[in-house]
Formats: sequence, C-alpha cells, structure tokens
Amino acid sequence: MSGSSLLTAFALMLVLEGILPFVAPAAWRDAFLRLATMADGQIRFIGLSSMLVGVVLLVLFH
Repeated sequence: MSGSSLLTAFALMLVLEGILPFVAPAAWRDAFLRLATMADGQIRFIGLSSMLVGVVLLVLFH
C-alpha cells in the first residue's frame, strides 16, 4: 500500500466518521455517552469486531 493510498483511506475514514455528528449531533452525543459508560471489555469487543469486519471487507473487495 503506497503512502498515497494510506492517506486516501485515512481521509475517507474521517469523512465517514464525521457524517453522524454532522447529521445528528444529539444522537451522536447519546451514543458517545453510552460508549463512555461501557466496560473496557465491551469497548475492546466493539473495536475487535470493527477491525474484523474491515479485514473481511478488504479481503472480499480488494
């Protein structure tokens, strides 16, 4: 993966991450507050699940 591709992927991630706070800031705030009250294990599971889905998508569509 070239530096340009990595920068493009990072830029796309920022765009996608910014959609919910832009469109529905109250819902984003509520989701963030719920996340802040979760146990570390729950947050790690969400992060692991997200990474695994990302890897599967990369394998399937690359």
